[in-house]
Amino acid sequence: MTKFVFTYHNPTPPEGAPEMSPEDMQAEMGKWMAWAEKVGDGMVDFGTPLANGVQVTQDGTAPSGRDVSGYTILEAADMDAALELAKIHPHLNSGGCEIEVHEVQPIPGM
Repeated sequence: MTKFVFTYHNPTPPEGAPEMSPEDMQAEMGKWMAWAEKVGDGMVDFGTPLANGVQVTQDGTAPSGRDVSGYTILEAADMDAALELAKIHPHLNSGGCEIEVHEVQPIPGM
C-alpha cells in the first residue's frame, strides 16, 4: 500500500458570513465520518482543519497565497484508488473546494 496526502483547498469564508449551526456542523461531520468508513483501514491520519498559512522563503515570510483548509493521510493500492476516494469526498460538495492528492515518496537511504 502507498501513502497519499489529500490537501483540501477552500476559499476563505467572507467576513460576516454566518457560522454553521451545531446541527449543521454535526451533519457535515457525519458525512466526513461516512467517507472515513469507506477509506477503512487505509486511514492513517484523519487530519484536522488548517488556517493562517505562512509561506517561508529565503527572502522571508508572507501570508500563503493558497487557501489550504485541511489534510488527510491515507493508504491506497495506487493513485487510481486514491483518486476514487477523493472523487467521493464530501468536501467537494462544500462550494468551491478542491482536493489535491499527493503520493508520498520514500526518502532515499531511510
